[in-house]
Amino acid sequence: MGSFKRTDYISWDEYFMGIAKLSAMRSKDPNTQVGCCIVGNDNRIISVGYNGLPNGCSDDEFPWNRDGEDNKYFYTTHSELNAILNAKGSNLTGSRLYVSLFPCNECAKAIIQSGINEIIYDIDKYSSTPGVIASKKMLRAAGVLFREYERSGNNISIQL
Repeated sequence: MGSFKRTDYISWDEYFMGIAKLSAMRSKDPNTQVGCCIVGNDNRIISVGYNGLPNGCSDDEFPWNRDGEDNKYFYTTHSELNAILNAKGSNLTGSRLYVSLFPCNECAKAIIQSGINEIIYDIDKYSSTPGVIASKKMLRAAGVLFREYERSGNNISIQL
């Protein structure tokens, strides 16, 4: 037995957060790009999503500005809701959700209702906002676990 398996492979958390961050790169939003990856108990990817406009709504015809009477917030769908909807009826009960930004209160509702029971998030930059405070309150009440992604310091590069 002269061969041994390699030991420098990435962890499941690194892999799935990497998929979430790669998904975020599909977002057309000029300010905030968020990606999400939903994973089953068997470590198989069920769905992915990123923040953007609904199908059929042109990225060139709708606004991307944050302010004013007509802004992106009326039209865009967050990555978590997109991933849940992209699952197309798959059973999400007991699954994990990897996301690059902590979910807002609206996404928390969808996460809870879909049966996802754990969230692994990378950044929580809106932690002091009423929406994220409400999100955490609902998630705790519903028994959905959430934890911050522990960065390994690995830098993964993919040349396309």
